[in-house]
Amino acid sequence: MAGIEENIPKLGFGLMRLPKLEDGTTDIEQVKQMVDAFMAAGCTYFDTARAYGSSEADIRQALVERYPRESFYLATKNAAWIGCKTAEEARALFDISLEQTGAGYFDFYLIHNTGSVRTKVFDDFGLWDFVKELKAAGKVRHIGFSHHDNAETLDEILTAHPEMEFVQLQVNYADWENPNTQSRACVEVARKHGKPVVVMEPVRGGTLANPPEAVADILRAENESRTFADWALRFAMNVEGVMVVLSGMSTLQQMEENLETLRTLEPLSDAERDTLLRAQRKLDELLDNPCTSCHYCMKECPTELNISGMMDSLNRAALYGVEVGKHWYGFSTGEGKHASDCIQCGSCEDACPQHIEIVSKLEKAADLFD
Repeated sequence: MAGIEENIPKLGFGLMRLPKLEDGTTDIEQVKQMVDAFMAAGCTYFDTARAYGSSEADIRQALVERYPRESFYLATKNAAWIGCKTAEEARALFDISLEQTGAGYFDFYLIHNTGSVRTKVFDDFGLWDFVKELKAAGKVRHIGFSHHDNAETLDEILTAHPEMEFVQLQVNYADWENPNTQSRACVEVARKHGKPVVVMEPVRGGTLANPPEAVADILRAENESRTFADWALRFAMNVEGVMVVLSGMSTLQQMEENLETLRTLEPLSDAERDTLLRAQRKLDELLDNPCTSCHYCMKECPTELNISGMMDSLNRAALYGVEVGKHWYGFSTGEGKHASDCIQCGSCEDACPQHIEIVSKLEKAADLFD
């Protein structure tokens, strides 16, 4: 971990799922309250991205313009595979991020979402050299990448680019042994290369904060007072080699609950680890798909389907019954397009970090809900 900040508290503020007002814009006043609570607790790591809607501009208002620049760490990312046709366009994303955040520099700058065809885009545009240039120029302090692929591919990337200082990985108890996500194996690869890990999706898009009753019963039997989100965050924070765990908090209450987890953090006992293993196995039996609502698929969909909403509807049907799933599907699609409008082009599957067979899932959604 040489050269990487070692005094960062284990809880990071992920800015993908900020609270929204009724008109769909960000609830900046609530975000300010969340930032204030986060900073007051001594936490300092904020994670945004160009791909997270208005997140970069939002954090400028809620954080950058309200706190001394040296009092916090700000991370953002370059997702060149979303819409960029040339290396110049890809490199320009950095300047846009800098302007949007008003941060002056970034403490952590990531190549966003390596794996599958996306890695080739970064290779073709020379972005590995670009981020090194940014660091040499003092525009970023640390360089790394987020990864949504298997451990073998991660090993190849870290071998080819040893200059990368850290890696951001999806780590949670549900995906620890998942053959697609390979959380455990990816963490072990990062350790082998001496790279600290930033954890994303510790609560798996909110699923682990509101598990089905069969899973909830397993966790309650071990400890009735612990929240489900606390179980998930404590698991991730106790993984060896983890520098910070990002939580995509959407309310001030979630922020306060997660800060309590940090304040009371302690190692997991053998009994607790066994409990989480049983919870993971039960969840695997129930879930229809591992969607985390990252929306990358939707950015690539030419038909502009609400794919994340449809995947969520399938999971709700699997966990709570078809009628519940159908109700959520109606809410997610509204007056818009339905699963049966899918043209089966496959663009969504190329973009999906979870490697979900989306086309066949949409066929299933159409059969169940349309």
